Amino acid sequence: MTTTVFVSGATGFIAQHIIKALIPKGYNVIGSVRSVEKGNGLVSQFGDKFSYEIVPDIEIEGAFDESLKKHPEITVFLHTASPFSYNVTNPEKELLLPAVNGTKNALAAIKKYGTNIKRVVITSSYAAIADASREIDNTQTIREDSWNEISWEDAKLNPVNGYRGSKTYAEKAGWDFVKNEKPNWSISFVNPTFVFGPQAFSSALKKDSLNTSSEVINTILKLNPDSPIPPQKGGWVDVRDVAKAHIIAFEKDEAINKRLLLNSGRFTAQSIIDILHKAFPEVAKNIPVGVPGSDKEVISTLATIDNSKTKELLGFELIDLKTSVTDSVNQILDARK
Repeated sequence: MTTTVFVSGATGFIAQHIIKALIPKGYNVIGSVRSVEKGNGLVSQFGDKFSYEIVPDIEIEGAFDESLKKHPEITVFLHTASPFSYNVTNPEKELLLPAVNGTKNALAAIKKYGTNIKRVVITSSYAAIADASREIDNTQTIREDSWNEISWEDAKLNPVNGYRGSKTYAEKAGWDFVKNEKPNWSISFVNPTFVFGPQAFSSALKKDSLNTSSEVINTILKLNPDSPIPPQKGGWVDVRDVAKAHIIAFEKDEAINKRLLLNSGRFTAQSIIDILHKAFPEVAKNIPVGVPGSDKEVISTLATIDNSKTKELLGFELIDLKTSVTDSVNQILDARK
C-alpha cells in the first residue's frame, strides 16, 4: 500500500524539495497551500502523485482539521509551514504567534483527526539551538541538545530576534505537546542552519527576491564592484540534504524524539564571493573581490558546531559549499537568459 505524506506549507523552498524527493520514492503527497492558484501551480509541477488542501491561515484554531478529516489515509505529517522573513514590523504578531500557534494547531489536528498518522516531523531551525551570543564565541561547542535561551520579551524586540524566538518557541511547543498529550504518534525535528542550494523549480526565480536564505547568494550577485561586502556569516546546509533529512526523520526509528542538526560547514559572504570569482569569472567581474581567503579568519571566531550524531544517523555525505553555490548560481543565470 502506498504511504501518504502530508506536507504543510507546500509552496515553501524546503517543502518543494521534500515533495520532489518524496514522489520518486513512491509516496503520495498532499500539501497544504493558501490558495487554489498556488495548489494548481504545484500540481502542474509535481503531477498526479501530488494533491492539495487549502489552509488559508495556519494560525487560526482548527486550521488543519478539515484536511485531516478528509484524508484518513495520511500516515506521515511533515510540518514545514512557518513564517521566515526579516521584513516585518511586529515580530510578535507576524513571526512568534503564527509559528507557535501554527505548530499547536497542526499537532492538535493530528491528535484529534489523524487517526492513522504514526510519524510527525517538524521543520525547526538552528535558530532554536544556538543563541546569538554563543554563536560568536569560539570557546563554545553547539550540539543537537543545545537550546537558544532567548526570552519572549527579547524576541519581540526586532525581526531577527523575532525569527529566532519563533523557531525556539514553536519547537518547544512541539516537545511540550508530546510530553503533555502523549499522542500515539512519534515526533522528530529537523534543525538546519542557513539553507542554500537551487530552487526546486526555476520558475521560482521569476520573483524579484527569493526566500530569505537563498537571497544571501542572490544579493551578492546584485552587488557592484565597489559595494561593501555583506555581513552574513554562519552555518549552512544545502536544501537537497535538508529534504533528504526530513524523509529519514520519519523512515528511521533511530530519529524518533531526535533533533537532526543539519550543518555542512561555516561560511561568510567572502566565502561565496571567492567561489563566484573562481567559478564564474565573467559574472564575478561585476561584484567586489573583497579579501580572498579572509573568511577563514572570521569563521575561526565562531562557535564549533558538532552535529556528528546527526551525520551518523543520516548516513550520507552532505553537499559541499562550492557545489551548492555553483548549482544555485547556474540556475539563476539560466533564468536570467
